[in-house]
Amino acid sequence: MLQLNYSGFSLETGTDEAGRGCLAGPVTAAAVILPTIFENKILNDSKQLSEKARALLKPIIEEQALCFSVTHLFPNEIDEINILNASMKGMQECILKLKHIPEYIIVDGNRSLNAKLGLKNTFGKQFSDKEIELLKSIPNQSIIKGDAKFLSIAAASVLAKTYRDEYMDQIHEEFPMYNWKQNKGYPTKEHREAIKKYGTTKYHRMSFRLLPDQLELNFFE
Repeated sequence: MLQLNYSGFSLETGTDEAGRGCLAGPVTAAAVILPTIFENKILNDSKQLSEKARALLKPIIEEQALCFSVTHLFPNEIDEINILNASMKGMQECILKLKHIPEYIIVDGNRSLNAKLGLKNTFGKQFSDKEIELLKSIPNQSIIKGDAKFLSIAAASVLAKTYRDEYMDQIHEEFPMYNWKQNKGYPTKEHREAIKKYGTTKYHRMSFRLLPDQLELNFFE
């Protein structure tokens, strides 16, 4: 069973991301503060849950959380600062958007939330000095496979995954030939075959290896 709290602080935030390994679409981060009496027997790492279970959990998390936030970082920003930095920046942005200032933050993975604060990139949000100092002031702990150990990280993983999937369903309507409604932008054989046939779009991450042999690609606006 997943644990409710790591630090002992009541305003402990769990944060996670979804879509890091995709060829198209945003990387999406979420942060969640759960109440100290929260219980849920279904909630787990979003990768371990069915789409139906995630859809069921999403409104429960949103209604019962003390607060939550979700952030998309889009391909132009991913291509500029790289996917690892974009994933971390997304989680940092989520912390800043929360209604309550966290007393402690637990992060899925092995990288501190304070890594690479305030990157001066062309696209996306620019952190102010005040925001950087706030992020530095909050103690945080990275936890490997934290989304399978702590409820707040699992809740963040579910929100990140469901919000990102909804976004991919929307852009599927614009470019249905890539079948993002099904593959969500991941590097499936079908997705790569479509890239080979139709070229790339504004939603593809051009810094990624879109095709194994990197054939010459066309670009669709």
